[in-house]
Amino acid sequence: MSGPNCRAVLFDLDGTLIDSAPDLAGAGNDMRVARGLAPRPLAHFRPMVGSGARGMLGRAFDIGPDHETFGALRDEFLQRYEARMTQETRLFPEMQPVLDALARHVLPWAIVTNKATRFSDPLVRALGLLPPAATLVCGDTTPHAKPHPAPLLEAARRLDVPAAECVYVGDDLRDVQAGRAAGMRTIAVHWGYLGEGEAIEAWGADHLARSADELLCLLGMT
Repeated sequence: MSGPNCRAVLFDLDGTLIDSAPDLAGAGNDMRVARGLAPRPLAHFRPMVGSGARGMLGRAFDIGPDHETFGALRDEFLQRYEARMTQETRLFPEMQPVLDALARHVLPWAIVTNKATRFSDPLVRALGLLPPAATLVCGDTTPHAKPHPAPLLEAARRLDVPAAECVYVGDDLRDVQAGRAAGMRTIAVHWGYLGEGEAIEAWGADHLARSADELLCLLGMT
């Protein structure tokens, strides 16, 4: 997939590049403890990390956006998450050899996430990912978030690389939908959060990667 037909690689953030589940779940559990409730296991939260505050509040309090207290709880959750978002979040171990290989091949890469700039920018800088990432496109950078293709097309524009010559790597159905709508090839990774909807094999990604070695092979960097 590398070579003349792959001139840039774009990555989703949470669940693809970084494991932010401990801090997102931690914010939900901080809210539970503050209300005299027992914390819930990380495994209870993990599948819904890709759904952000909505998913975490659903797992913490068994409520949805239509609940009368959802707005206030969401604001509290975001404040608590912002205060702790770098405590336990780390780069997935699968990703370090991939980023090292991109550097060796001098292949530009970028981050495209639905996470708001308020959280994404300080987080990726704290983790030492910006740079080397060439650019960061967040959920509020363009008028539409994924699965709309606008954020991916904005990243391609900033990199000055045609969308057809970019590959998008993600761990959610929305990532595949956005990549395909943008005219990019897509790779879905198994180590992410994956959600609780359709199985990853049904998403329609061009390729699946179960390990760093598989991803490196798909990118032609073995």
